[in-house]
Amino acid sequence: MAVRADPIELSPPDISPYRAGNTGAPYATTFDSGQPGPHVLLTAVVHGNELCGAIALDFLFRENIRPQRGRMTLAFCNVAAFLRFAADNPTASRFVDEDFNRVWSPERLDGKQQSAELARARELRPLVDSADFLLDIHSMQQATAPLMMCGPLEKGRRFARDVGVPELIVSDEGHAAGRRMRDYGGFGDPASPKNALLIECGQHWEAVSADVAKQTALAFLVTLGVIDAAIPARFKLPAKPAQQRVIEVTTAVTISGDQFVFADDYRGLEVIPKAGTEIGRDGGKPVRTPYDDCVLIMPSRRLSKGQTAVRLGRFV
Repeated sequence: MAVRADPIELSPPDISPYRAGNTGAPYATTFDSGQPGPHVLLTAVVHGNELCGAIALDFLFRENIRPQRGRMTLAFCNVAAFLRFAADNPTASRFVDEDFNRVWSPERLDGKQQSAELARARELRPLVDSADFLLDIHSMQQATAPLMMCGPLEKGRRFARDVGVPELIVSDEGHAAGRRMRDYGGFGDPASPKNALLIECGQHWEAVSADVAKQTALAFLVTLGVIDAAIPARFKLPAKPAQQRVIEVTTAVTISGDQFVFADDYRGLEVIPKAGTEIGRDGGKPVRTPYDDCVLIMPSRRLSKGQTAVRLGRFV
């Protein structure tokens, strides 16, 4: 029987009204203002057990949030996994065959491998290719402060500061197991004007994560001039932070052994004061902090070979 420590405070919205869409890909809808401007893409349920993004997109549909310039696409991604969500075993619906957010490289997308996630990524690829700006909405295993994952490039850090939420910005390279959608194509090219952000809104099923997702989606759209700046004030959402802080990730600890064990019950954003502190063991080998005041980013509960156990960074 599945064991669940985290309370389920959210319910998955009914996304069946959005199945047909108008893009040729099910569950993806584009609204065109008819005015010049960027194509902005907001994505949800890249992982099927992360409900806040689906709630935020459903909110944009129901509240009739439409672009005043350019085009806005709302896409529910790994729908097959999302439709399997069950509150008595909520982690089981993360994906069907593999992690949807590790397949975004030409080698995987153009290759011969087959999986439910690859098929859906290939279906959505034309929309992702055509997008100028992407906001990918996620949530986390642990109940920690929201994190804006802006990628390793200065253009991503600058974009995260422009959006202005949440307080913490994390600049990182991603995962050894495969490329994320936010790093795909022009998003990960320093010479391209395209840009992308990935928001981690809070713990998967805590109610506040849905509010953070809505707040971030509206802030993203306002920043790009796609919607009027007065719109967010219509809704009771978290206040913007007075200032933001940036954590630069220097190391992603990828599990190489058959067993990874943390030295403590880390939840994320712990600051380890001394360099050389043992934070875990990978196949019996110690994993130590590389510098003083090392910040632990999103320590994982999914501790299997080839996956990221934790990311190590520092405030800059």
